[in-house]
Amino acid sequence: MTSTRPLQGQKAVVTGANSGIGRAIAIALGGAGADVVVNYRDGEDAAMEVVRTISQSGSRALAHRADVSREAEVKELFQRAIEHFGTVDILVNNAGLQRDAAFEDLTLEQWNTVIGVNLTGQFLCAREAVREFKRRGVVESVSKAAGKIICISSVHEVIPWAGHVNYAASKGGVMLMMKSLAQEVAPQRIRVNSISPGAIRTPINTAAWSTPEAYAALMRLIPYKRIGEPDDIGKAAIFLASDESDYITGTSMYVDGGMTLYPEFASGG
Repeated sequence: MTSTRPLQGQKAVVTGANSGIGRAIAIALGGAGADVVVNYRDGEDAAMEVVRTISQSGSRALAHRADVSREAEVKELFQRAIEHFGTVDILVNNAGLQRDAAFEDLTLEQWNTVIGVNLTGQFLCAREAVREFKRRGVVESVSKAAGKIICISSVHEVIPWAGHVNYAASKGGVMLMMKSLAQEVAPQRIRVNSISPGAIRTPINTAAWSTPEAYAALMRLIPYKRIGEPDDIGKAAIFLASDESDYITGTSMYVDGGMTLYPEFASGG
């Protein structure tokens, strides 16, 4: 392992990796030496662009389409990863979406879609990863751990979010799924953690930062007074996937500029 490529020789699966946070994580892991399966559901051209970027950094990459809410497609994703790269060392459970509505207008389809991708999808992918980690065990020359799972959650695993009840419920579920799984598989030297981003400059939340007025309103929620960038999450993922964090498991890392510090209480407590 070198300091500039701490994930050299490792194989990663990143779900929802063709845009936004997932794209940044996939490129960061590739730059740190990992070979990466770039999962996507829609947007093949964008996924192939991520593959090219990773390849230019000296790592290998493969794009694979799969809907993480569908069990058969998740199984095929991991089969392809193992056939192509030999194993999987790192899973980044990133794929997620929103279907926002006032609670009384929230449809069962909107509820099921968000829970299906954001929570069930993370379960299905984590289950396949754990099976492969246990089958292979620890390979000391590659990593001190048998495998690493990083769940991409949200500050809304702890901050309620009116008008987004399905999304907040899914992320709250991710938090306790992550912690319970971490407790269960730690004896097998499998580490499970979450990254919980705050406001990040991605296409999904353009309305929150694209005008000076919107940005100023957003800053009232962020003590550090800047929006997060996708690379902030990529750097955190490298750390949690590397042996530098070998004693960390069952933890949510909030990358949020202090959004979870309840900034309203700085002057109004």
